[in-house]
Amino acid sequence: MNNEIIVAPYNPEWAIEFNEIAYRIRNALQDIALRIDHIGSTAVVGLDAKPIIDIQISVQALEPVGVYQTQMEGLGYIFRADNMERTKRYFREGSGTRRTHIHIREAGSFSEQFALLFRDYLRSHAEDAQKYAELKYTLMKLYQQDRHRYVEEKEPFIWEIMRRASQWSQDIGWRPDRSDM
Repeated sequence: MNNEIIVAPYNPEWAIEFNEIAYRIRNALQDIALRIDHIGSTAVVGLDAKPIIDIQISVQALEPVGVYQTQMEGLGYIFRADNMERTKRYFREGSGTRRTHIHIREAGSFSEQFALLFRDYLRSHAEDAQKYAELKYTLMKLYQQDRHRYVEEKEPFIWEIMRRASQWSQDIGWRPDRSDM
C-alpha cells in the first residue's frame, strides 16, 4: 500500500462509488446495519480530498464483531483488529480493490454523531470547507510521506470546526438526515 498523501480535486464519481459499495454492504448486512453513511471529505460536494471513500456503518453494538465480520470479509474487506480506536471497528479494502475505509460504530454514540455532524456542517458551510481543503494541500506538501503527522496536524482545525458545528447544531436543531443507504 502506498502511504503517500495525495489530495485531489473534488470528483463527483466519489458519490457514485459510495453508492455502489454501500449497496453491496446493505445487501450483505441487511438489518445489522442501522445506517450506512458516506462520511469524510469525499462526502462533501466540492471539497478536495484524499480519494479514499469513507463509509460509516452504524450498528446496535460493536461486539460481538462476528455479527458483521463474516459478511464484510465476504465482500473482500479486511478486519483491522489492530485499530487502536475503541469506539469503532475498522475494515479496509482488500488487495487490488478501490481504497475504502469502513468505520463501524454504535448507533447514537458520540463517535457516530461526530462524523455525521462534521460532514453536515461542511456541506452547509462552503467557506469552512474551502479552508479545510487549503489546509489539506498545505499539509500534503509538508508531510507527503508521513500519514500520521498529516492527520495529527489537521486535528486543531477539525476541533475548531466541531466547536462551530456544535453551535450550528444548536442553532438549527440539527439531527442527522436519513441514512445514505
